[in-house]
Amino acid sequence: MSKIRIYSLAKEVGVDNHRMLEILDGLGVQYKSVSSTIEEDTVELIKQILAEEGTDATGGQVSDPTPDTEVAGETPEPAAAPQPTPAVQTAAPTPEPAPGQMPSEGRAVPPTPTATAPASPATQGAAATQVEERPTAPAEREVPHRAPVVTIMGHVDHGKTSLLDYIRKTKVAAKEAGGITQHVGAFEAQTSKGRIVFIDTPGHEAFTTIRARGANVADIAIIVIAADDSLMPQTREAIAHAQAAKVPMIVAINKIDLAQADPERVKTDLTQLNLVPEEYGGDLVVVPVSARTGEGVEDLLEYISLTAELEDLRADPKGTFSGVIIEGKVDKQAGVLATVMVQEGTLHIGDFLVVGERYGKIKAMTDTGGGRIKEAGPSTPVQVLGFSDVPESGEKVVSAKNEHAARELVDARAGQRRDAENARVRNRLTLEEMMGPVGTVRTVNLILRADTQGSVEALQGILARKESEDVKINVMFAGIGSPSEADVLLASTAEATILCFSVTAAGGVKKIADSKGVEIKSYRIIYELIDEVDRLIKGTSEPVFEEKYLGRAEVRMVIRHPKSGNIAGSYVTDGSLKRNSKAKVTRGRQVVYEGTIVGLKRFKDDVREVQTGYECGINLDWDDVMEGDIIEASEMVEVTSA
Repeated sequence: MSKIRIYSLAKEVGVDNHRMLEILDGLGVQYKSVSSTIEEDTVELIKQILAEEGTDATGGQVSDPTPDTEVAGETPEPAAAPQPTPAVQTAAPTPEPAPGQMPSEGRAVPPTPTATAPASPATQGAAATQVEERPTAPAEREVPHRAPVVTIMGHVDHGKTSLLDYIRKTKVAAKEAGGITQHVGAFEAQTSKGRIVFIDTPGHEAFTTIRARGANVADIAIIVIAADDSLMPQTREAIAHAQAAKVPMIVAINKIDLAQADPERVKTDLTQLNLVPEEYGGDLVVVPVSARTGEGVEDLLEYISLTAELEDLRADPKGTFSGVIIEGKVDKQAGVLATVMVQEGTLHIGDFLVVGERYGKIKAMTDTGGGRIKEAGPSTPVQVLGFSDVPESGEKVVSAKNEHAARELVDARAGQRRDAENARVRNRLTLEEMMGPVGTVRTVNLILRADTQGSVEALQGILARKESEDVKINVMFAGIGSPSEADVLLASTAEATILCFSVTAAGGVKKIADSKGVEIKSYRIIYELIDEVDRLIKGTSEPVFEEKYLGRAEVRMVIRHPKSGNIAGSYVTDGSLKRNSKAKVTRGRQVVYEGTIVGLKRFKDDVREVQTGYECGINLDWDDVMEGDIIEASEMVEVTSA
């Protein structure tokens, strides 16, 4: 054994992954994640550390109880002799310390005969310790862990459905066999690491639609890429959507059983998107799988469980209920059916649910296997019957105590919506809202569409040179062809601008973009597109100004004017002077005035600028100017970044 993965070693020695990472940190070992490999000498060192810790712990546990047992054994024997006291029940002669604790706390527990015996200080201390430990034990558990929710995305015909089918047939209970339950669109897989919930979404468009409403349903995104096809347009879109959602991403290279499969090519192509696999020194988990033979599927489930463990996913089943609508439809027989993913708390039949500005009472619930259930805890997808209207995907769900409370919540939300709409009409964005907090790196999110791959690469190269320390250009997706509805959805959630070169958007896409407030701009000349990017950068970054020297003039006489005050009759010795420019008056070596040139005259005419070698009258709106003063003019100009 030359190398071993961290999570495999943790499983072998019987410790959790967090503890294993703590040991590696203490040893100063560098790693990317729990799936990284470590050398054999490091493995032996870790085993020695764990063996020493185990010996110490065992020694402490064995040596401590021994004196307590001896003391407890000496004390109860004389206490067990006088047994006339127990009149209520016959006491067992075995002297257990537990019965002796409760009577020492109060006299309301008569059945224990040993309570009448005088307890030794050691016994009292042990009892007090045990009594104190009881209430703290549940507090240490805190919020329990929940199952991870996983969504699978990727290009058409790359094997997403086949992979789901294989996992479902091998990892789901027998009663649920027979194909994916389409009416729920989700299923649960039982693995050696616990339960995993898979969402069978229609695609990344639905994934982004759900996130657009503020509901991050999926905890982990699996990007399926065919080993014989590598990256395709929808693959790139799926990756962009997962990155926009900021969820952990695992790449599954499918179809490795084919003769023409080339997994290494896929890994190399991923590096072009700044996604570096672990084998190449990055942190992206890449798992080769075959949905047909099942090869690597177990490893994929293992990585999902490891990622979920590191994410430390928790939810309180006893807390306040909250969930998300996955999908909704109208059934001809049952009526309105809605699939709800429980995120917090527990859902019961009879609960009143509020979704947006509508509510309903749960009349029936169905699990992913089609069976009727009465309650559902966190990370459980259920289909509920009880809504009068079909709720939209991605809407958040909350519970209400009764129908009256549900109606009040709906009315309050309707009022808030009307107030928000009125406020949007009246108010504009503040400077901070437009530019972000001061002192942070601004990001310009873009989606590029061009007519050819060469144009896309050229644009990306030019945009990369536009970045600076203060502004980062994030090309979320770059593709060939006209922008699609998926591009608009991604742009709306990520606040991005869609730039098109030599392609135009269809009328339907433009309407959707207008409704969502997304800008789609098309250009035929590449320089016009670059100018638009410059404008976006200027609008995103804070302008930097510096003082620029204009010219200097010498005051040769002071003209008294009844209305304008004292006017400095001057001669421009250097540069030029402009009206409304900043002015600094020096007298000898001392600055006596700083202000603005409010007026410039040549003879009796008002002028905007006077050049070197000309005489002029300067009105500073300051009456203490004297002959011999020097007036320097300057202006503030914006500094353009290179």
